[in-house]
Amino acid sequence: MPSQKVLEQKQQVVAQLAERIQGSVAGIIVDYKGITVEDDTKLRKELRENGVKYTVVKNTLIKRAAEKAGLNGIDDVLNGTSAIATSAEDYVAAARILQQFADKHDNFKVKTGYLDNEVISLDKIQSLAKLPSREVLLANVLGAFQAPIASFARAIQAVVDKSGEAAPAAEEAPAEA
Repeated sequence: MPSQKVLEQKQQVVAQLAERIQGSVAGIIVDYKGITVEDDTKLRKELRENGVKYTVVKNTLIKRAAEKAGLNGIDDVLNGTSAIATSAEDYVAAARILQQFADKHDNFKVKTGYLDNEVISLDKIQSLAKLPSREVLLANVLGAFQAPIASFARAIQAVVDKSGEAAPAAEEAPAEA
């Protein structure tokens, strides 16, 4: 039987993790067994730079936190080593970074994930991983909005250039007459 102090610490971890799950838009649970410290450090750095929180947590604590957060359906993957990555704003970042890492490292595996507090399949996680980053998507949208305006501006400039060429010719014609 764990001491009261240890029990309180575990309850605090569960409460914090449940709050983190509820406050996130997306999360991924992975099996990190067999990766080197160097690879783990690089992975954590990339996740941090993209606003993703990544934590190694015991399976029982993840299970209790998920239940407390109302996230059901992840119990069957909670075995072996587990880490959870959550993102409060970006739906794609955690899936993209972790799936790419898993593709390069045989021992590292994506177990499951969730979007808006609903568990998603591994196929959906892989589909999310193929999407470009938020910044690239925003740049594409901005480019799509700017394209018609830029075309209009070029057309107006062409009209101005053409009328500018016609004006000197018109002025010269009466001088010759």
